[in-house]
Amino acid sequence: MLLPIVEVPRTIEEEMEKYREVFFRKEGFEHIKRYVSGLIISPNKTLTGIYDAQVWEADKPSSRAMHAGVFEANWSSYELMKKHREIIAEKYKGKGKTVISIDWTQAHHERGANIYGVAKAYDYVNNRQSLHQTIITGVISNRERIDGLETIVQKPSKEKEELAYLAQTIEKSYEEMKQVQERLLELLHFQKHRLEYKKRTEIAVEMVKELESSKQFPNANYAFDNGVLTIDLTQEIEKSGKHWVSEIESSRNINWEGIWKRVDEIGGNLRNNHKESFRLVKVKCRNGEEKLFWVFSKVVRLKRYGKKRLAIVHEKEDLSDNPRFLLTDALHWEGARIIETWSYRWASEVFHEFSKQVTGFESAQLRKEEAVIRHFRLSCIAQSLVQSSDTSPSKSEKYSFANGQITFGQKVRSIVRQAWHSLLSLAHNLFSQGQDVDQVLQLLVPA
Repeated sequence: MLLPIVEVPRTIEEEMEKYREVFFRKEGFEHIKRYVSGLIISPNKTLTGIYDAQVWEADKPSSRAMHAGVFEANWSSYELMKKHREIIAEKYKGKGKTVISIDWTQAHHERGANIYGVAKAYDYVNNRQSLHQTIITGVISNRERIDGLETIVQKPSKEKEELAYLAQTIEKSYEEMKQVQERLLELLHFQKHRLEYKKRTEIAVEMVKELESSKQFPNANYAFDNGVLTIDLTQEIEKSGKHWVSEIESSRNINWEGIWKRVDEIGGNLRNNHKESFRLVKVKCRNGEEKLFWVFSKVVRLKRYGKKRLAIVHEKEDLSDNPRFLLTDALHWEGARIIETWSYRWASEVFHEFSKQVTGFESAQLRKEEAVIRHFRLSCIAQSLVQSSDTSPSKSEKYSFANGQITFGQKVRSIVRQAWHSLLSLAHNLFSQGQDVDQVLQLLVPA
């Protein structure tokens, strides 16, 4: 259902004012606020869909004006994220355990081959080839909040296509200098594109450098999976005086009693012959749930990584389930603390799911790099704004499952109610001025 947005909802208006210094023009900032409102409220998260939902009592600006204000105006999305992290940092001070999760996700665009960053590649979730963008994310969380700190779109590699072109167009000899120059330019462009391409693991390292340079989250350790685990990433985190926890693949070799063995082989041997090595621990996970785990923990040595603490984790008492292998640089941590920290890694999954379903990660049909970057960063900010909604636990039967807890859905609903309040107030004022139903309808939903 298309809800006409007659003004920026109160929560978004108040929270976005904290970002005002990033934007130069008042008119452009108004478009930004309405765009962010649309990312939360509008069922169609494209600029066209968001623009169509807007209602102005005076002359309505053109969609081109909104496009220019959001995607082309002279404001910096980099500065926007710096300001965002500054604002978010205040919300985590003195609020308990805080962990930063580095992860990546895929934004699907099955019919959007010309959208910036889209490439046809293997989809590890759906187990097939698909068109999607790869997005590296940095997410901070405690027991109460989950906030995106950065979203970076990986530029696809065109190396295979360019190599195929170079192989097809090669000539045995070049008789004219112009041909030589053209070929040299093609080779230089190929080399330039190779140097510009960055693996997602390289992007993850740059992200951590950026986050740690601000020193805004001094007590936040890191959690991530083996999809971004590299020696460069761990060294960058350790250099900042932080600790990290990562899952490692079952085929990873570790030095076990002087012999290099696969970690799953070691886990299997312990499970079959030394069950007493696994200690029962109770862990309060990030979501507040208390769970029992059976853990074996030991300091081991890995190639290149050096001495690290390994935790082999089972969730069943008889150890019949597939274990999880966790690694950390914190040699003094016990198994319970390793698992607790690891549980914060799943905040990234919540952030990805919410951002795709609510704030439009997979919606923008944009072809220019800067426009795509702005859309993702504004979507990230919209997700944080939702959490700032002043919401009381809902008494509605629809949210009875929450048992008095305030859910993301309730917070979105609170903002939608603010939009409805503005809409009904405008309609009430127009009716009191003598306008009839058709006149009001034409303003709110033009024919």
